[in-house]
Amino acid sequence: MSWQRTHRPASRGSNDERHVMMSDPFAGLPGAVVDERGLRHLGNPLGEQRALASGAAVAPLGDRTVLAVTGEDRLSWLDSLTSQALTALAPGESTELLVLDPHGHVEHAASVIDDGETAWLIVDRGDAEGLLSWLRKMRFRLRVDPRDAGDEYAVIGGTSAALDAVAAAAPADVPLVWHDPWPGITAGGYGYAVVEQHPGADRDWAEAIVTHAEAQRVADAAAAGEVALAGLLAADALRVAAWRPSWSAEVDERVLPHELDWIRTAVHLSKGCYRGQETVAKVHNLGHPPRRLVALQLDGSDSVLPSRGAAVRVGADVVGAVTSAILHFEEGPIALAVVRRGVPVDAELTVETDAGTISAAQEVIVPPEAGATANVPRLTRLSRRAPAK
Repeated sequence: MSWQRTHRPASRGSNDERHVMMSDPFAGLPGAVVDERGLRHLGNPLGEQRALASGAAVAPLGDRTVLAVTGEDRLSWLDSLTSQALTALAPGESTELLVLDPHGHVEHAASVIDDGETAWLIVDRGDAEGLLSWLRKMRFRLRVDPRDAGDEYAVIGGTSAALDAVAAAAPADVPLVWHDPWPGITAGGYGYAVVEQHPGADRDWAEAIVTHAEAQRVADAAAAGEVALAGLLAADALRVAAWRPSWSAEVDERVLPHELDWIRTAVHLSKGCYRGQETVAKVHNLGHPPRRLVALQLDGSDSVLPSRGAAVRVGADVVGAVTSAILHFEEGPIALAVVRRGVPVDAELTVETDAGTISAAQEVIVPPEAGATANVPRLTRLSRRAPAK
């Protein structure tokens, strides 16, 4: 099976999703470029990145949606089904979870915040239907009621301070603002990246669940020049630069959380049994994941970026595939890719693009020794590029 085929194609969205995007309150703003995922940019993607990173703008996340789980057993139930320890999750506390298949492969992912009455799951829009369907099948006789809350709520992202300008929903008097724990190592987690300074260490990212009326208010405020907005391209660039995996980009049908360094925030290694837990433990304690996530600094024209699934090669051999590629306002063209574990960390890589082959400098995220390892030497990051003009 080729590397290109193992990666899930980008979701095109259902007819209902296209209708939602067509009625997007941000679509009519000056310079807005909107597709089925939502607001891509407003004419200045690099400037929007800078504003978003500094807290001067917020980003409507049309590619994200909301599921809600009510019922007295909701946290213990989710705890028993997923990779995260949730039984003691306090109201307002942020975490994330993975749903794994019996062999430990990632099937679904969700950001989680509970308000004392409801567990709110922020998920990639393309994953929502499948995750909700699976959760409903797993209810048995427990007191839980998962539902799609996308018709009630939207999601807006930005720094914690920037989101002060947004009125987060608070149906149980707890503001529904999820603070991304990445790249910290949460309780029960483990980090494989061995750089001296993780590139996401200074990243401040949060996502607010808002009513659609509030999303419209933010759009009106942006039209009046009272609120600055950034598009999905800006949000994705900051994510890629922070080596932050996402379900829609980095997950395929074979991926293990170890391969993406996702154990640091989404897996609790010492919690009770759940589906896929045996594989997670074996790979972490006894073996090595067969593939590993790397960051790529891409050479060539800044206007040429590889597509998702583009082949990564060592010489003539295909050794992996690009999962995300973006033009960053400081680092220039960058990408994330999943490659074979055995690819040497100093290997000269090339990446296929529509304009031809370009070279790619590899930065190690998950080292080949990840898994059954003691002390892996820390690495120095590649020097940052001059800011893009």
